Amino acid sequence: MAQGSTTKAPRAGGPSAERAPLRDLRERPEADVLIIGGGINGLATFRDLALQGVDVALVERSDFVSGASAASSHMIHGGIRYLENGEFRLVHEAVTERNGLLRIAPHYVRPLRTTIPIYSTFSGVLAAPLRFLRHGGGKPRERGALLIKIGLVIYDSFSRGGGRVPRHTFHGRRRSLQELPQLDPRIRYTATYWDASLHDPERLAIDVLTDGIRAGGAQGKARAANYVSAVGAVGGAVTLRDNVSGEEFGFRARVIVNASGPWTDLTNTELGSPTHVMGGTKGSHIVLDHPELYDATGGRELFFEHSDGRIVLIYPLKGRVLVGTTDLEHDMADPIECTEAEVDYFFTLVRHVFPEIAVTREQIVYRFAGVRPLPGHGDLAPGFVSRDYRIETAPLAGAGVDEDAPTVLSLVGGKWTTFRASAENLADHVLAVLRAPRRTSTKGLAIGGGTDYPKTPRRRLAWIAARAGGGVARERVAELLDRYGTRAEEVLAAISADSTDAPLVGAPEYSTAEIAHLARTEGVVHLDDLLMRRTSVAFTGGATAEAVRAVAEAAADALGWDAARVEDEIERGRAEVNRAVPRDVAAVGERQSA
Repeated sequence: MAQGSTTKAPRAGGPSAERAPLRDLRERPEADVLIIGGGINGLATFRDLALQGVDVALVERSDFVSGASAASSHMIHGGIRYLENGEFRLVHEAVTERNGLLRIAPHYVRPLRTTIPIYSTFSGVLAAPLRFLRHGGGKPRERGALLIKIGLVIYDSFSRGGGRVPRHTFHGRRRSLQELPQLDPRIRYTATYWDASLHDPERLAIDVLTDGIRAGGAQGKARAANYVSAVGAVGGAVTLRDNVSGEEFGFRARVIVNASGPWTDLTNTELGSPTHVMGGTKGSHIVLDHPELYDATGGRELFFEHSDGRIVLIYPLKGRVLVGTTDLEHDMADPIECTEAEVDYFFTLVRHVFPEIAVTREQIVYRFAGVRPLPGHGDLAPGFVSRDYRIETAPLAGAGVDEDAPTVLSLVGGKWTTFRASAENLADHVLAVLRAPRRTSTKGLAIGGGTDYPKTPRRRLAWIAARAGGGVARERVAELLDRYGTRAEEVLAAISADSTDAPLVGAPEYSTAEIAHLARTEGVVHLDDLLMRRTSVAFTGGATAEAVRAVAEAAADALGWDAARVEDEIERGRAEVNRAVPRDVAAVGERQSA
């Protein structure tokens, strides 16, 4: 849930108030490491430390992967534009990690064909060295073909010796318009290169979390609880608050990892040691149900520089079109939301590339915004702020000055593409404080449903055939394999064990037993956790009143919700989804533009 949300919390009675992860933290309020923040960087660090045999706990004030990590552009990319900032180390690491994720998370990370529309040959060549030396400033200049060609040659070079995607290609106007006939006919060239898509960021994050919990074993050395905040520090212990019941209790750890992303400064303030290291920028996106625009993309992402110098994208995904992103300064005290001004901006950038395709607010099925966890950057233009990461070290406030005082490690920066590498770096810092050895590396280690994933068509068909039957059609097995990777076996087992399983009313791509399984096994606390993060129901515009009720009723038994709690959760869930798609605002916008 975004900071500042005013959605009414459902009543806390019933079995769901006794969440097992929270109970485990309360009954054993200590660990070697406490991680604050359940975004992808916190979760990946949790997994890494659990694999080293470290006793680690994690808390997240809202749902897992509901903050900045849930507001991504759904890409795993090397960051070609960072070359202009001179961040060659970051680009090399990002390309290496992209290639690695294609191997270890093939169920969610897949090659993505990306095309850049180009309107000139030499534009930006003289300005580029100035941007490189001064990191921005001055009037934005469009990058021409020559500059883009140089960047792509360098970019491709980072994939040598283990590259997982094809090299870039260039085409002139005629060939470009043959491939993408609805492009602006004023283009002179297109450049096409390959990065990777992140089909389901939230589901990949849940796989990372599950890997960590399972690595902790029956001894419970890896515990994670959502809807739990760190609200203070007293006598060397961190005060935790259950955000459902309001209960508070102390928790002791030798190392506290602050992985709360753009909220890092606010978390350190709560712990009694204010910092001013963050300077995040807001990025917003809209999701369109627009078949004409979807077809116009030709199944590829359009990634380009808009006239104001911002890098933006048009991206076909899940039968919809994702359009983004902005890069705006943001005060963390303000609500994080996609504004109507940003929507207007997205419409202008669609017209910039596809001038004959009309887009209206009625075609928006979802919108979202997040704040990138960037370091403080003074007067530096947002587009030139480093996407690299660093780690700040300090003692826990009020814990004394002896050598056993808890250490606070704060992660500054980080991005989806490099989450495994940044988590390994952060885990190494933790291990150094604990004076513990690294047992294994996560490099090359499959994540969740990427384990034994069938990567060829022949193996895929064999995997599906071996698991079809018993009332489950091959098409359904294939759908679940695409949705969960090889963890689909666990979902299939739950479906087979439930004689009442049926397609969900209003969302027939999911089933009742499938939703119950997710609710029971993936730390679900509220209905919006299912609608917006464990499934794609909200993202694709499927969260109708009928579907919301069907999901709530399918999850009720698994979560111990009585009839009153179901109604509360439906009210809360619809409010959270409507926050993403404010239909009243859309209607006003349509009337004004008519």
